[in-house]
Amino acid sequence: MASLNVGNLGEYLREQRRQAQLSLRQLADAAGVANPYLSQIERGLRKPSADILQQLAKALRISAETLYVQAGILDERDRDEVETRAVILGDPSINERQKQVLLQIYDSFRKENAAEAEPADPSAPPGGDDAMHPTN
Repeated sequence: MASLNVGNLGEYLREQRRQAQLSLRQLADAAGVANPYLSQIERGLRKPSADILQQLAKALRISAETLYVQAGILDERDRDEVETRAVILGDPSINERQKQVLLQIYDSFRKENAAEAEPADPSAPPGGDDAMHPTN
C-alpha cells in the first residue's frame, strides 16, 4: 500500500475507503459502526476509540497501527515495533512456541541496541575518570 499524504484521520479514512471501492454505508456495515458515526469521523467531527479504529482497519484490510498513528494514539516511532510483532504473530507458517522465541529474540536485540544508543551518564564529568585526576 502506498503511503498517502493526507492531513488527518478523517481524510485518511475516506481515501482508504475510496481505494477499497467501498461506500460509506458498506464500510460502516463491515466495521459494525453506524453510518452517521462513520460520516462524522471522516469529516473530523468525532474521534473514534482504538477499538473502533481496529474494526475500521479490519474492514479496510489495512494495519490498525497505521490508523493509530493517524489518530495520534500511537507514536510513529512505535509503529515499526508494533508492526513487526503483528507480522510475527500473524505468520501461519510458524507455531506458537516459535513465535514466542522470535519475539524474545527481537526484544533482546531491541534492548541491546537501546542500551548502546543511550548517552553516557550525564552526572559523570566529561572525559571520564581521567578528568578528575589531570596529568601535568
